Amino acid sequence: MKHEALATHVLLELWGVEPALLDDAQALEEGLIAAARAARCEVLGALHHRFHPQGASVVVLVSESHLSIHTWPEHGYAAVDILTCGQTLPEAGVASLIERFRPQRHSTQQIARGLVEPALRQIP
Repeated sequence: MKHEALATHVLLELWGVEPALLDDAQALEEGLIAAARAARCEVLGALHHRFHPQGASVVVLVSESHLSIHTWPEHGYAAVDILTCGQTLPEAGVASLIERFRPQRHSTQQIARGLVEPALRQIP
């Protein structure tokens, strides 16, 4: 029996990123917005916060859910979430972020969220 997912959640880890880039909340926001657009998402808004002495968190709200990044410049590390539904291309968002941040290495995990059994779907 085939199950349909309501959304796709991609977890992206970036290692070996330039620390100054990971500490620039505005540049991180611009990168996430570009990734959202590459993934064919409709950007609704963004919020970023820079921590002291270092690090940042950014969330981009899209019609299809959200993208977020949390950074640890002292380790050259960033954790990224891309959660989308509908006819999006989250893999294109991942590619955009890898191109922009040029990590020495990266890893991804893709999780099907909200698996719905066909027999349990609501019919209008």
